[in-house]
Amino acid sequence: MGMHKFLAHSSNDPDKVGPQPLDEHLKGVAALAAKNASHFGAGKLAEAMGLLHDLGKYTVPFQDRLAGACIKVDHSTRGAQVAQERYKTAGYLLAYGIAGHHAGLANGAGQNGARSSLAERLADKSLPPLEEVWKDEIELPKQEDFGSFIRGLSRAGTTQDQNFQWAFLVRMLFSALVDADFIDTESYYDKFEKEGDKSSSHRNRVLPTLEQLRGDLDSHLKGFKADSEVNRLRAEILQYARDQSVLSPGMFSLNVPTGGGKTLSSLAFALDHAIRHGQRRVIFVIPFTSIVEQNAAVFRKALGCWGDEAVLEHHSAFTPPSVDKSDPERYQSQEKLRLAMENWDAPIVVTTAVQFFESLFSAKPSQCRKLHNISNSVIILDEAQTIPLKVLRPAVAALGELARNYRSSIVLCTATQPALNAEKFKGGFSNVRPLVKDEAKLARQLERVSIQHVGALDDNALIDRLKEQRQVLCIVNNRLHARAVYKALEDLPGSVHLSTLMCAKHRSMTLAGVREALRKNEACRVVSTSLIEAGVDVSFPMVMRAEAGLDSIAQAAGRCNRNKEWPVESSKVLVFSNANPDWKPPVEVTQFAQAASEVLRRHQDSPLSPDAIQDYFQTLYWQKGDAALDAKGIMSLLSTSEIGRLPMETMDHLFRLIDSVQESVIVPWDDTAKEAIRAMQFSDKVGGLARKLQPYIVQVPRGAFESLRKAGAVQPIAPERWGEQFQTLVNMDLYSDRFGLWWEEPTFMETASTVL
Repeated sequence: MGMHKFLAHSSNDPDKVGPQPLDEHLKGVAALAAKNASHFGAGKLAEAMGLLHDLGKYTVPFQDRLAGACIKVDHSTRGAQVAQERYKTAGYLLAYGIAGHHAGLANGAGQNGARSSLAERLADKSLPPLEEVWKDEIELPKQEDFGSFIRGLSRAGTTQDQNFQWAFLVRMLFSALVDADFIDTESYYDKFEKEGDKSSSHRNRVLPTLEQLRGDLDSHLKGFKADSEVNRLRAEILQYARDQSVLSPGMFSLNVPTGGGKTLSSLAFALDHAIRHGQRRVIFVIPFTSIVEQNAAVFRKALGCWGDEAVLEHHSAFTPPSVDKSDPERYQSQEKLRLAMENWDAPIVVTTAVQFFESLFSAKPSQCRKLHNISNSVIILDEAQTIPLKVLRPAVAALGELARNYRSSIVLCTATQPALNAEKFKGGFSNVRPLVKDEAKLARQLERVSIQHVGALDDNALIDRLKEQRQVLCIVNNRLHARAVYKALEDLPGSVHLSTLMCAKHRSMTLAGVREALRKNEACRVVSTSLIEAGVDVSFPMVMRAEAGLDSIAQAAGRCNRNKEWPVESSKVLVFSNANPDWKPPVEVTQFAQAASEVLRRHQDSPLSPDAIQDYFQTLYWQKGDAALDAKGIMSLLSTSEIGRLPMETMDHLFRLIDSVQESVIVPWDDTAKEAIRAMQFSDKVGGLARKLQPYIVQVPRGAFESLRKAGAVQPIAPERWGEQFQTLVNMDLYSDRFGLWWEEPTFMETASTVL
């Protein structure tokens, strides 16, 4: 062992590379962790964590284990104990992450988590003693080195708010540590790999600067002509938003009616703002998996030659499981996929709201790894109004904290701005600066439809109305209803059905046919669930919408007369209630619809004005009541905590954006998908193939997925290589051109009646 008696990792090939000295690993991780946390000012705290995280390896039993002894040794707790002894109160902030850097963050005390609490671990006297040599090899930062950061945290007033801040900081520091530990360990094991297989080659790739990306975006934007009223307005919106980029980092709103060009305006503002204020990346948070790919494609095109390199898509369709290093073949290929995804090391990240928010409340090392890269960034929250009400309060608190203490700018980007300002919403945002000059005036200028409630319609009456129109879009609240209405129309020219049970590739080809029919002024009658409301660029002269929230009605209105092809008075959005008991909407949709009906009565002249939208959300929040905006009581749980008793694991367990767990099924819909599935049987590298298969995924609730699996209709691709990660549909009789994945089986039919 030479001079180094104590080791961090044993060698795979001692003749080629020696074992990794423990002090070298601790100092390496400390330097990386300090760099990670420096972006939010906590470099010294993270450095101390890095130096202490594997301190328990300074014990005889752990060194025996490295030498081949078959014993289990807890090497995480000792460092946490030293942190708390050395740094007292501040030490708790470090101890959570040190103790949890492998298994995940535990509760501080007393909340009955699956993991031993931090208090139990700190009190554990049974651990093997540390060898004193550690004090000669490791020099810890002084406590006064952290004071300025902790004192500098901008504090919210209540105990609850302060504990939320401590919990948030614990998670951010944990992120800085686990990413650093992963990379340092990876770098050591890379020494055993062939040059082309090294994971570091990914980390060392040349990424474009934000300035380069802005140059390409400017070139792209020059191609747009202000040759119509709508295009002139879009150009004005873009310019005004860019002019505001000089404002200091913090909270912004981009409240632009649908069709106002907010996607590219938000990207242009974000790049300008990040460059001016030294922020590192732009993160787009998209509400639905179905449009992540679409938005990412828009950005790649807008960013020219750098697009492919600059834009990272991350959603949860394929989440690779952890793989043990003892299986090097599977390890290498899966880690390549994980590496970029899990730490968001790219200039432009496009992700889902589920991935973004659940990571901010997670206790898992793999999910938390990326969090430090969210700091000092511009975060565009697309369709901010879609944050589920049951988690609205903790989600708003997290966004506020990123802006307050982590040097991030948040842009609430929506056509229907929710009432989240502090004066209207408990714990809401303060000093939200608009990126639109005059929202009310803009709403009037972009007004393209008249909205009318036509009362209750049964299916016969609804279908009669649809038959009267050559071009009409009908949006209903569940898949079964959409299917029933479509089947009554399918013999008519131009009848089309859309559902999230179709894979994205199938939907996009169907929509391309719809756009072509509209362009040629051919018959076109589309029946869809709400999926068409999110970011789909189509324009109909009439839209019929089953009762829903005012934000959904506004989104539906965005698919009507989008470019002012028709007079406003003849471009109608007709809202109807269902007279058929079979299609009774879920309770939540009913509540949204009730609030919308009240507001529509109060704002008959301008139902989609900013005032009406604000009124709708205030009405909705009041109707729901405070408790419903934090349905699992996450914030109130924090009001009874203190720094040594933070409910880290419990918060992870309680915070879920969506309750039903979805499973990804790959549909071999065309030759591209079939070829990628074949290649996956033999390939050692999965990253590119996984990305290729992304457009062929259908998300299925777990119950329905299990029934498909039991019937042998789905099977894993090459389970000996990839485990259960990639499931493909093998019975294509269950997939139709009209309906996508459809199975007349009770569990599956039940899930089809939900709002999707």
